[in-house]
Amino acid sequence: MIKFPAICVRALTCMIGIFDTDLVTMRAAKGKGAAKISKEALKPVDDGRVGKRKAAAADDKSSKRKARKEKRAKKDPNKPKRPPSAFFVFLEEFRKEFKKENPNVKGVAAVGKAGGDKWKSLSDAEKAPYEAKAAKRKAEYEKQMKAYNKKQVGVLMCV
Repeated sequence: MIKFPAICVRALTCMIGIFDTDLVTMRAAKGKGAAKISKEALKPVDDGRVGKRKAAAADDKSSKRKARKEKRAKKDPNKPKRPPSAFFVFLEEFRKEFKKENPNVKGVAAVGKAGGDKWKSLSDAEKAPYEAKAAKRKAEYEKQMKAYNKKQVGVLMCV
């Protein structure tokens, strides 16, 4: 069997009308003696168009992000913040203790991990005071939200 350079094989396949998939199938069928041509080598490449497409796609994404930000309503600075859960009430106290015991540890993740481990080890009786504080803060938050919503309805009626 005669081995031709890849360029010649490509030209011959174009003349005869053999498609890339047929050529790959033929090569697989022939075994070791077949000319080794990859699928990528047979496909026409137009680098200029690909680059432009990628650039256009990148522009599209940035414009979509801007549009998404514009659609989002801006947060009202007067709206009350949501209350912390029992775990976060516990963490407020735990952070102070942890920093006193470990002044060299400054990583937020280390404090959070230690706090999570401690919280998991607490019994329900030990968690109760933090849950009570969280419930109290939640009740205050609900009162503030009712007052805030009344103001919002009043503002909307005036407009």
